[in-house]
Amino acid sequence: MPSIRNRIILLAGLLTLSGCGYNTLQSTDEQIKAGWAEVLNQYQRRADLVPNLVNTVKGFAAQEQEVLLGVTNARAKIGSIQATPELINDPEAFAKFQQAQGELRSALSRLMVVVERYPDLKSDANFRELQAQLEGTENRIAVARNRYIKAVQEYNTVVRSFPSNLTAMAFGFKVKPSFTVEDEKAISTAPKVDFGKPQPAPAR
Repeated sequence: MPSIRNRIILLAGLLTLSGCGYNTLQSTDEQIKAGWAEVLNQYQRRADLVPNLVNTVKGFAAQEQEVLLGVTNARAKIGSIQATPELINDPEAFAKFQQAQGELRSALSRLMVVVERYPDLKSDANFRELQAQLEGTENRIAVARNRYIKAVQEYNTVVRSFPSNLTAMAFGFKVKPSFTVEDEKAISTAPKVDFGKPQPAPAR
C-alpha cells in the first residue's frame, strides 16, 4: 500500500494533468444531488395526494376496499423508507425505493380503473381537482426522473472514463445507480390520468 507521501505525490500529479476531471466530477455530482432532491419533492407531492384521493373515492365507492387498501399500504411502505441523500450511493437501497414507488404507481393505476365504474365520482368537483393535481404531479415526476437519469449518465461516464477514472478512484467517486424500467418509454412518458366524460352507470 502506498505511503501517505506517495499518495500526496500521486494526487498532486493527477491534479496537474490536463483534463483530470476533478471539477467535472464535482459539478456532475452536484447536479445529481439537485436532481435527486427534485425527484423526492415530486414523489412527495404524489404521496401527499393519496389520503384525499382515497377518502374521496371511498365516499362514492366504499365497497372497493381491496383497491383502496392497496393504495394506502403502498403509500405507507414508501413512508417507511428513509429517502436520505445517501440513498443514491446505495444500489440496494435505491432499488428498494424505486420498487416502492413503482408499487404506489401501480396501485394508483388500479384505483383509476375502478373509478371508471362510478360516473358520479368521475364528475365530482373535488375528485376532478385531485385528478388534475395527480396528472400534473405525474408529469413533473417524469421530467424530474429524466433529468436525474441524464445527470447520473453524465457523472458515471466521467467516473468510468480515462483519465478522470483515476481522479475518481483517488477521491472516492463511485458509479451511482439510476432508475430502470422494463419499458424505456415509461421514462419519458408520464402515465395519463384522464377519465374522459362520465360514462353511464353499468346496468344492474
